[in-house]
Amino acid sequence: MNTLSFFQTCCAASLALTAPLAVQAQTTGGISGTLLDGSNQQPLPFANVVLFRAQDSVLVTGAQTSETGRFRLEKVAAGTYTLRATVLGYQALRRPVTVGPTGTLDLGSVALQPTTTQLKGVTVTGERAAVQDNLDKKVINVEKDLTSVGGTAVNVLQNVPSVAVSADGTVSMRGSSNLTILIDGKPMGGGNGGMGNRLEQIPASSIEKVEVVTNPSARYDAAGAGGVINIILKKQKKDGWNGQASLTAGTRDKYNGSLSLNRRAGKLNYFASADARDMVFRSNQWTDQVADLQGNRVSTFQTGTNVRHNKTYGGRLGFDLTLPANQSLTVTAQPNFNRSVNSGTQAATITNAGGTRQINSLFRVDENVDNTDVSADYRRTWEAHKGRELTANLGYSNVSADVVVGQRNTEGSETTDLREWKQDLDVNLRAMYGQVDYVHPLGDKTRLDAGLKGQWNNNGGTDNFLQQRADGSEFDRLADRSYVYTFHEYTQAAYGTYQHEIGPWSVQGGLRAEYTNTSGEVENGKGPFRQEYLNLFPSATLVRNIKKADQRVQLSYSRRLNRPGFMQLLAFPLYQDQRSYRIGDPTLRPEYINALELGHQMTLGQANVTSTLFYRQTTNAIQRLTAIDSVASRRYGNGALITAQYADNFGRAYSYGAELSLNQPLAKWWRLTVNGSLFQTSVTAATGNESSRSTVSGTARVMNSFTPTPKLDLQLTGNYRAATLTSQGRFAPVGSVDVALRQRLFKDRAALTLRVSDIFNTQRNRAESFVTTADTRYTAHSYNKWESRVGYLGFAWFLGNTKPSKKIDNQPQGGGGGFGG
Repeated sequence: MNTLSFFQTCCAASLALTAPLAVQAQTTGGISGTLLDGSNQQPLPFANVVLFRAQDSVLVTGAQTSETGRFRLEKVAAGTYTLRATVLGYQALRRPVTVGPTGTLDLGSVALQPTTTQLKGVTVTGERAAVQDNLDKKVINVEKDLTSVGGTAVNVLQNVPSVAVSADGTVSMRGSSNLTILIDGKPMGGGNGGMGNRLEQIPASSIEKVEVVTNPSARYDAAGAGGVINIILKKQKKDGWNGQASLTAGTRDKYNGSLSLNRRAGKLNYFASADARDMVFRSNQWTDQVADLQGNRVSTFQTGTNVRHNKTYGGRLGFDLTLPANQSLTVTAQPNFNRSVNSGTQAATITNAGGTRQINSLFRVDENVDNTDVSADYRRTWEAHKGRELTANLGYSNVSADVVVGQRNTEGSETTDLREWKQDLDVNLRAMYGQVDYVHPLGDKTRLDAGLKGQWNNNGGTDNFLQQRADGSEFDRLADRSYVYTFHEYTQAAYGTYQHEIGPWSVQGGLRAEYTNTSGEVENGKGPFRQEYLNLFPSATLVRNIKKADQRVQLSYSRRLNRPGFMQLLAFPLYQDQRSYRIGDPTLRPEYINALELGHQMTLGQANVTSTLFYRQTTNAIQRLTAIDSVASRRYGNGALITAQYADNFGRAYSYGAELSLNQPLAKWWRLTVNGSLFQTSVTAATGNESSRSTVSGTARVMNSFTPTPKLDLQLTGNYRAATLTSQGRFAPVGSVDVALRQRLFKDRAALTLRVSDIFNTQRNRAESFVTTADTRYTAHSYNKWESRVGYLGFAWFLGNTKPSKKIDNQPQGGGGGFGG
């Protein structure tokens, strides 16, 4: 039996079992309809619709619209009523309705008009709600993004609720960086295992919205302890030629430009885009290390400066084709090329039993990363059966990366140590994936989802250690410090979910099964390894709509895992500089997470308030650790310490806390958005000599949007991240304030944008770590200040029917980041 036949058989059986429920719902009667945006006739999901008795305004019943804007009010007797519908950014609707003796009324399409208010020459136009909640995700609309103009997806994510972005571009959610990041619902960068820093290669101008799933259902991949982030790219739906051209320049050699074009004619739509970035960022840092090794004290104080020059070129080419019988096909190809040079100086002061000396050196990191993604997406709907849908996608990713880390001591060492050394890492990754999803409604209140997925990763490469000859000419490969590796991973998954509404209650339950087969080998290192495991991942969500106060309460549970990646499993050293490296461990196992959330959403006038309590328990936790490599220190350290960073499974980790989000218009020209989280994390100590560690951490964002004139928009944003804990140390708190403004020109055919990130120049990273064993005591403090205060001036020209948004959303400013930090 093929997959589609299997789905149809299961759905038919489920339909037969639930037929009595559907018949009963029809006999009770009700009022139904579809809520639409009056300006573009698009559905309005998750809107509140309530019904009052006309004679005394007593509340009768209420409901929330589905993703398609559809609503149904149950158990309505004959009589006269007032229907009220409210959506943030739209005029509230009050409409008299009369229900006949049958108690059944279909209103068809019901349109809400965007809010438009005139105040002393200032026009304020309502926009889509900043955050929309579904049973299992939040949708953050960033289509009208202003303050990330000229930036990338990293900049967009900086102000997304529940998400934090560090200085090196690492994305985390509620303190966990183990996330699954998708692009249009598909794996990013070769199935999340590629070398390409894809977030840095996605222009902010191409992003429409971001879906944040803090507690994913069984429909999503089980990987990602912290949750799922799905970045949705813009898609043009207007007929004819449309597009946008933009150019942005930043202080101290930062330039980027993009061009996107779209042509829709009948059933065929072509789209193409190209973008280029040429950015230079500067930084300075220091590290202070002290170690007692069997009674001998060694200290190293190292300072350095960096200049990172990053060039990125990318594009997107494809078409959408509408086929007969409600079918569609989309084919897309996305090539990206990254060229980066990170160079600088280092000065190390080394003190040990032999005295004090200083070693100065030059370093350079060259990164060449090319990746290409090709995908095909198929969609089938049934006009006679609303909500029934079959989707399938097939994709291929190829990532080719060459990263060369080079260093040369210039003074302070023996003459033989002035030769340059290089580590050349060459990676070739190929990934293929396929997925089929099917949705089958069982009446207006019930639906069944099911799907299958398979993904294959094939990764191979070399890690060569090269040392310059004494005469300064060529480089020789050191065989005892060079490696060849292979890595393969295959995953297969199947899931099913069931969703049903009973009056004010909604329930969703699901189960996902995933099989993983991982194997690899490092020649001249640890031999072949293989891991194979099959796991079940249940999920459940319970929702209660409180009609009288426009409130919603939601309780959800999910089980997830975090698989170690190939860089964590392959046991060969990757040097970050001549005194530190990271290494994998083939015995590392997945960690498992149980996550529980209790959420509450309410509307108070024009304000929208969302609060969440969450708890996360991690078993077999993967902890990042630091150790002193005493053998390498003696052989290659020149008297200094050489440290290794690695990961290991031990103990449990806990995280629990609360989040709060408020979206409130303070005036007709001023909107305030506040997001905050406060949580406590607890981790098992790295050795038996310390107790488990815990700390309270959190994030906060305050975003103000102003519209002082009909054509001018202004935004002021403040961000703060409290101190965070690791198993062997902590990261200090950090905060910043950003400002941006935009002036629309030439009858909205163009826009000029000015923004300044981190106007008080406060962003920096401070960290401390410690290691205590029977014969070793090690402490380290580090500081890194990158170029965060940057001014950008951007100009955009809109082609065809494309125009800039009439109002800005609360979004982030830019920063540095990139592969390797």
